[in-house]
Amino acid sequence: MAENRILLLPGDGIGPEITKEALKVLKVIEKITNTSFEIKEALIGGQAIDDKGDPLPIETINELKQTNAVLLAAIGGYKWDNLPNEQKPEKGLLRLRKELDAFVNIRPAKVFSALADASTLKREVINGVDILVLRELTGGIYFGNPRGVSSINGESACLNTMIYKEEEIKRIVKCACEQAMKRSKKLCSVDKANVLEVSQFWRDITIQTVKNDYSEIELTHMYVDNAAMQLIRNPKQFDVIVTSNLFGDILSDESAMLTGSIGLLPSASIGDGSKPGIFEPVHGSAPDIAGQGKANPIAMILSLAMLLDNAFAMNKEAKLIQNAVEKVLKQGHRTSDIAEEGVTPISTSQMGDKIAETLIL
Repeated sequence: MAENRILLLPGDGIGPEITKEALKVLKVIEKITNTSFEIKEALIGGQAIDDKGDPLPIETINELKQTNAVLLAAIGGYKWDNLPNEQKPEKGLLRLRKELDAFVNIRPAKVFSALADASTLKREVINGVDILVLRELTGGIYFGNPRGVSSINGESACLNTMIYKEEEIKRIVKCACEQAMKRSKKLCSVDKANVLEVSQFWRDITIQTVKNDYSEIELTHMYVDNAAMQLIRNPKQFDVIVTSNLFGDILSDESAMLTGSIGLLPSASIGDGSKPGIFEPVHGSAPDIAGQGKANPIAMILSLAMLLDNAFAMNKEAKLIQNAVEKVLKQGHRTSDIAEEGVTPISTSQMGDKIAETLIL
């Protein structure tokens, strides 16, 4: 397999637009570091359904085996909403995560000082927020069996099962601890141990794992309903959060909105390192603005930064991208989703150009 190979999955909606902007930034990184990346592109989601009849075609799966990292934009849209559940674009994403054993989703929620007033919360509450949410991604209620519609005593019913094995919990807690060791050595595990046996099991395994392997870490626990409230009340109390698939799905989106726009935030979905990780913005495909030049490419560009850092150990280059984004925002440049009243927004491609240009300065 070639070195420095990246597989692009532009997907649907605004996906191709923001992918183009990330590539502008990557080309600058190649130039200033004298590094060459081999770029391949493949289908996923709605476009894959239209072209191949499958949200994750075999051709894409074959490409996954020949790459070092996956840069995914967005999938789905109104066009495919009425398809049977198993044929929807989102199933392609779930299968992609399974295919790559990507068991942990890492979502940073960092508030840029220049955008502190873009949040619906007061500046003093959110200025300086820098949270990392680690969500278990391949287990829990989204994948548990038995599941589906059935019948109980002659009455229609539906069932989903929340299940976690010990090793599934241990491995994500260890990932969270590794992240915490690079930061403030503080870790908050979120569960619902007061009513769910599976959450009590999660808490017990977490306590034992930290005690055995990461005794330097300050471990705390919080019920998910309280955590949801505290993220709004006092988000700066958190540093690294680890939680299950369902709770993480909700809390990571909540933490994302602290920043003022979901269009700003990247994520990484990774496994044990034996297979490529998936790097993607946390937002959706936004089909209502696709093709209009209104999409914010910052989350996609920051996802590229996470990819360079995690897949190729290019920490310096990742920082360069992050700093360029922050500098462009401080200069007052805004896409429509983050533009204050009276500010004329710039287009998707103009924002990409500004960030790419700033990298060279």
